Amino acid sequence: MKKHLTLIGLFMVFAFSLTMFSGCAEKKAVVKDEAIQEQKVAPTQTAPVVVTDDEAARRAKEQADREAALKAQAAKDRAARNAAALNDLNIQNIYFDYNKSSVRPDAREILKSNADIFTKNSAAKIVVEGYCDERGTAEYNMALGERRAQEAKQYLINLGISASRLETISYGKERPANEAHNEAAWAQNRRAQFLLK
Repeated sequence: MKKHLTLIGLFMVFAFSLTMFSGCAEKKAVVKDEAIQEQKVAPTQTAPVVVTDDEAARRAKEQADREAALKAQAAKDRAARNAAALNDLNIQNIYFDYNKSSVRPDAREILKSNADIFTKNSAAKIVVEGYCDERGTAEYNMALGERRAQEAKQYLINLGISASRLETISYGKERPANEAHNEAAWAQNRRAQFLLK
């Protein structure tokens, strides 16, 4: 009888153990399935929000880019209209003697005429550009071009043009008006030009 009780006890322990192991395994599997389902559900719920935010940001950037392009085009159109109107003003260049930066008598009359135009267009800034002929070093001609632009600027200031409207730049022997290599071309290249902007 002891044998039977021992066998029955062993059988019960074995059955209880199988129940425990199979029950735990099922619960763990269910927990894992639920965790996996939660993980699967969570990304699909947040993904559309991220896509929507990205899409909204992309659309806002595209709209801002379109507006900036329209503003830039409008500014270019205004500048082109202003440049065309300013070109019709008959602003003349003045010319200098070889290796000189002093304003010649004939140039004084031109500067007076230009000053009248500048006075009528009081909102415009004036750029005085100084140029030289091709003879001499680049450094020397840059300095001479600057002196020529400064002389023309000072003459305009003496005629009543505000110094705050005037700026100068020297191109030296760069950008010749006439690219020939003779005295007639060099005389055209020794100049000061005036631009309104």
